[in-house]
Amino acid sequence: MREIVLDTETTGFDPATGDRIVEIGAVELMNHLPTGQTYHVYINPERAMPQEAFAVHGLGDDFLRDKPKFAEVAAGFVEFIGEDAKLVIHNAQFDMKFLNWELKSAGYPVMPYARAVDTLEIARSQFPGAQNTLDALCRRFRIDNSNRTLHGALLDSELLAEVYLALRGGRQPGLVLEAARGDGTGAG
Repeated sequence: MREIVLDTETTGFDPATGDRIVEIGAVELMNHLPTGQTYHVYINPERAMPQEAFAVHGLGDDFLRDKPKFAEVAAGFVEFIGEDAKLVIHNAQFDMKFLNWELKSAGYPVMPYARAVDTLEIARSQFPGAQNTLDALCRRFRIDNSNRTLHGALLDSELLAEVYLALRGGRQPGLVLEAARGDGTGAG
């Protein structure tokens, strides 16, 4: 069973008002085990970065200016996630809304929400009333997130993969997903 643990960073909260994706990070799991295959790309949002969003992820106009537009990376993204892999996402409604907006704008079919596995919903059902942010879940499951000073799509996907496995009761002691280091222009 193939699953893709996925995260995005954006310019804001709503693509209908002009907000866009600026980063996508994804980690492949096969039968609930990391394969080492990742996807990571920074995207030029074709608009100015609001200060509030910059404070969350630190991705600014100067850094993003020469990055590809979503339409230029859409084919590689669609190829990486495949047609039927479940998409494991924390607060899936947010990311799916942005991904489908971008896919539709680039001329690709949208993905059904049923394809998403929402780890926020899982965490809320397992820990009702508790804080269930990614950081809180990392603390709860003793997952080292000390490298997470800002949100970053690939690092957050790697942390979420560990959280997801812990939520499923299958986290293996010592399992650590390493961040792919590269130029950020495609599959890692």
